[in-house]
Amino acid sequence: MSAEFANGRAADAARGAIKAHDLVKRFGEFTAVDGVSLEVRPGELFGLLGPNGAGKTTLTRMLTTLLAPTSGSALVAGFDIVRESAQVREVIGVIPQALTSDLDLTGWENVDIYGEFYGLARRVRRERARHLLQMVGLSERANDLVGTYSGGMRRRLEIARGLIHSPRVLFLDEPTIGLDPQSRRAVWELLRQLRSETGLTISLTTHYMDEAETLCDRIAIVDGGKIIALGTPSELKAMVKGSDRIELEISGDDTLTIERLRAQPDIHDVTRDSTGLLIISCDDGARMVPRVMDQVESAGARITSIRLERISLEDVFIRFTGRRLRDEPARKGGGFFSLNMGMPRPSDMK
Repeated sequence: MSAEFANGRAADAARGAIKAHDLVKRFGEFTAVDGVSLEVRPGELFGLLGPNGAGKTTLTRMLTTLLAPTSGSALVAGFDIVRESAQVREVIGVIPQALTSDLDLTGWENVDIYGEFYGLARRVRRERARHLLQMVGLSERANDLVGTYSGGMRRRLEIARGLIHSPRVLFLDEPTIGLDPQSRRAVWELLRQLRSETGLTISLTTHYMDEAETLCDRIAIVDGGKIIALGTPSELKAMVKGSDRIELEISGDDTLTIERLRAQPDIHDVTRDSTGLLIISCDDGARMVPRVMDQVESAGARITSIRLERISLEDVFIRFTGRRLRDEPARKGGGFFSLNMGMPRPSDMK
């Protein structure tokens, strides 16, 4: 199966895994997605981060062919989401926010029947099911009813189910919402394993800052139906100037020290707080610390304590959107699909 993933990735390399140009979706007078353009590279884990109502899910529903755009265009694995929707569904996997595995079937049966939906031969789907259930750590529970599984086990099962047809792009909507910390980490490790073993392209919608920063190569911050910032976690942090903070306690002439520090490139301000600490606002604080130490020494002073406080992804998010993301309970029956098995069969679109 790894060879099939590799072949698919090679085919995507020339076309791009996801390419969207000026996508718009309106519901009456309300614009949910407002002119979104982006490109997701083959093998990339791409994050969509934004508050509720930002347009993330609507955007993903268009990319997975469940909503037709009002205007604009997009290709997924080289196929047009409107004119070639059946082909798009053949090459994508989708893991909705709601848990949709059938509680009255075993783990094995859930994966096997999904392979049958895609028209896979019995031998092929059974071989793949064995591999995938082993990958997600469910081999020993494969013949147990899913109704006996924990939430984390069901999520891992649904990832296996979504991969049975060897998709080239995998869409996940809030895959760890409602899971305990241990189960969340297990899903994270599974996603890392998928990337290292298959080079699968993954689009991840999340509102967990640590999840986005830990897993994603690049992140698009979405608000008001628009992408308001896009880049790697480091690039997004660098967009907020002077956001790293160095707290410095020195002995000696702090007047000359402050003067020399303020003259340094990438230092935006140096102030003294009520306790006498020097507060330095700068870019790339880790890189600035040695330069700060050199300037203090050249001013004839001595550092007695130094502390670096780096900008977090949440700080970046607040700076761009003016609000915080808050954890919310999973919506019953919400997410991408209402069908019991999650995603409609590709043949439904032919």
